[in-house]
Amino acid sequence: MQKSNKSIAGYHLLMILSSVDGEFAPEEGILIQQYLSEEFPFRVNLDNELETIALLKPEEWKDHFEFHGRCFLDDSTQDEREKFVQFAKTLIKADNKVTDEEHTFYTLLKNLWNIK
Repeated sequence: MQKSNKSIAGYHLLMILSSVDGEFAPEEGILIQQYLSEEFPFRVNLDNELETIALLKPEEWKDHFEFHGRCFLDDSTQDEREKFVQFAKTLIKADNKVTDEEHTFYTLLKNLWNIK
């Protein structure tokens, strides 16, 4: 897999976080749009990224998530990672329920980045 920059990696992380519970809630979509507008102030085509994510089988999500977590780690500051983790927390709470799967992936991200 080719290394992604921080913004693309963040998109992959958020899309997987929003999908691991088997449901992509409208509230989650709104937050991902917010992330995209902040990270990409110009028009960017993410069709290839979305296709890559959509073609993943559930058993491939963890490896893909960890890969993009490491990509984000390589290109970010500690402050950026802490802000992203807070945003990810908001994302998984957006539909007013946090599933075990969402919590597992959220915790995986915090552990990968050594955030308490």
